[in-house]
Amino acid sequence: MSLPVGTRSRAAGKGEAHLARGEPMGAASRSGGRRGARDADAAPMSDRRIEAMPRERLAALQLTRLRRMLGRASGVALHAQRMAAAGVDARALRSLDDLRRLPFTVKDDLRANYPFGMLAGPLASMARLHASSGTTGKPTVVGCTPGDISTWAELMARSMVCAGVRRGELVHNAYGYGLFTGGLGAHYGAEALGCPVVPMSGGNTEKQVTLMADFGARVLCSTPSYALAIAEEARRQGVDLRACGLRLGLFGAEPWSESMRDEIQSQLGIVARDVYGLSEIMGPGVAIECVAGPCGLHGWEDHFIFEVIDPETGEPVPEGNAGELVITTLSREAMPMIRYRTRDITRVSTAPCDCGRTHLRLQRITGRSDDMLIIRGVNVYPSQIEAVLVGLPEIAPHYQLVVDREGVLDRLVIEVELDPAAMAAVGRHAALAASIRHHVKSMVGVSATVTLRAPGEIPRSAGKAVRVRDLRHYGSQRPG
Repeated sequence: MSLPVGTRSRAAGKGEAHLARGEPMGAASRSGGRRGARDADAAPMSDRRIEAMPRERLAALQLTRLRRMLGRASGVALHAQRMAAAGVDARALRSLDDLRRLPFTVKDDLRANYPFGMLAGPLASMARLHASSGTTGKPTVVGCTPGDISTWAELMARSMVCAGVRRGELVHNAYGYGLFTGGLGAHYGAEALGCPVVPMSGGNTEKQVTLMADFGARVLCSTPSYALAIAEEARRQGVDLRACGLRLGLFGAEPWSESMRDEIQSQLGIVARDVYGLSEIMGPGVAIECVAGPCGLHGWEDHFIFEVIDPETGEPVPEGNAGELVITTLSREAMPMIRYRTRDITRVSTAPCDCGRTHLRLQRITGRSDDMLIIRGVNVYPSQIEAVLVGLPEIAPHYQLVVDREGVLDRLVIEVELDPAAMAAVGRHAALAASIRHHVKSMVGVSATVTLRAPGEIPRSAGKAVRVRDLRHYGSQRPG
């Protein structure tokens, strides 16, 4: 199946169409190398002209689209004021480096312009509105034009092919539908690829297992934590989903570790691939792992510019160094985003990939800069502790971190479930808790109290798992 990048872009000029077709542009563009072309022939792609485009030509395409996007962004008062203050003229932009003259956009900008101040067009031109839950302030509103919906479906279909989904395979979609972008993003992408979709959404886990088994689902889309809940329910029902045809899972919407991947693959008997996206930028389909294995997620550079910065200074870090991911949209019509700080911690690589794709790869998101816990002076990401816990013998892959204060000092309590077989071995519990404390201290460098819970006591979530309960700001008033 071919989904050419220019099919929905009515505003594309001749120069951009020339670039997108992959036509020669002189000696510099012929340096893509034979290796990429040879590997591209072996790996299924939605559009080889785009996905295996030489990086010099890809950069030229980005610059053309960046100029057009900044012109559209001038219709947003916030962006127009910032471009004027920085002396940036979209038409006179000379290089991609000029983008760094503009300030970052942050989530608080969206809240301050609630509800429609970030839209680049009238409300009547929108096809859909998404919004965050607003649990930490005003919701962030995200608009989509019909063209945005088409681009999103195209990119999610491209992502699914990249991850190994085949046309015609049954996709069981357990991402939440509604204001959350995960469900509809996966749904539209699967349909664009030509896959039948079971729009199950989250929750009702018992029925999820029944339908997956009865319908013969081949691909599961969900959060990684919910995939484990499905596996747990399947065991309870005595259903072996491996015997029902399930072979591939596309998991995202929350940070997860390699240990969690191993656990999901072991319990469900599938290949688990990482999907990345965020509502402010598009939703799922911004980046995804390819069939070459867990070597990073290809970020689609024909639609996004990726930067990695030091979260403290805002300065770019060298390629391969960890930092905060910043994304600029290139084709977003309703809500162009300029240098949006995602708060996600990653690193990037432009090294050639065995699948033949030339688009850079994001390494697994290790956490969010605003999710980092500081426990007695030690910086800790929840995913670091997950990497230690998941896979340890005698415990289940369900946990929660509770941060409290003991006097003037912070205290970390790790609540983790025992597996059913270990529950009866009461005499082993103290030694097991001590062993977990030792592993966390030696691998992460933080001291913690370990509380062992009975199977099922850690809350399950059909959406994003709640991994941290930070009680420090409650003082003596503890929530029930």
